Amino acid sequence: MNPASDGPDVPDSNGPDSTDDGPIPPAHPGEPHAAGLSSRLNWLRAGVLGANDGIVSTAGLVVGVAAATAERSVIATAGIAGLVAGAVSMALGEYVSVSTQRDTEKSMLAKERRELAESPDEEYIELISMYRSKGLSLPTATLVARELTDHDAFAAHVDIELGIDPDELTNPWQAAYASALSFTLGSTLPLLAILLPPANIRVPTTFIAVLLALALTGTISARLGGSKRSRAVLRIVLGGALAMAVTFGIGQLLGTVGL
Repeated sequence: MNPASDGPDVPDSNGPDSTDDGPIPPAHPGEPHAAGLSSRLNWLRAGVLGANDGIVSTAGLVVGVAAATAERSVIATAGIAGLVAGAVSMALGEYVSVSTQRDTEKSMLAKERRELAESPDEEYIELISMYRSKGLSLPTATLVARELTDHDAFAAHVDIELGIDPDELTNPWQAAYASALSFTLGSTLPLLAILLPPANIRVPTTFIAVLLALALTGTISARLGGSKRSRAVLRIVLGGALAMAVTFGIGQLLGTVGL
């Protein structure tokens, strides 16, 4: 037993992932952990959302136009305009959103660094208190706080207080690029599905292609998030079908009245 701990022995360590005999192997080798995870999740989140938006919004647009007119050039013009506008809008929205998040994170990190420089003793006591609030005994919390402070006080505080890794801040450019690219790829499917087939089967072909694509993105989304696949697929497929049905109805109505 460690003299400062009520729990099991804590091995001496030269770092968070090493012992005297070398690096500690991960308990679950296939499971992602801190390094690079935030950046990768940022890419994946923006990519999946962008693809879904591209599929649904462009499908709704071209189906609505196709319900009002059979002119391929009109449908193509509307679809391409919607693709470009949507990709730019997605990229801009992601950039602004993630930039705001990054600025907030940097401000919080700067504040924490200033507090550590101005009142290290109070910050050390606060670190012990936070580990105590997680269920550690006072001797164990003191031991953990001391070892983490000796290793990297700033990293220890921002991890438990803010949940932020200073080396893995969100990147607004990554999110913007991923959103624009995925939106464009998602939009391409309904655009091709509405333009390539003969006029009499354009809309049914687009419906089928879009619903299959949404089922695929729903499956990918559920797999990434570790959620139930059937629920995610059903939710996104029903939403896409509803969007296309509404725009198709509006297109037919406007086409009938000659607007």
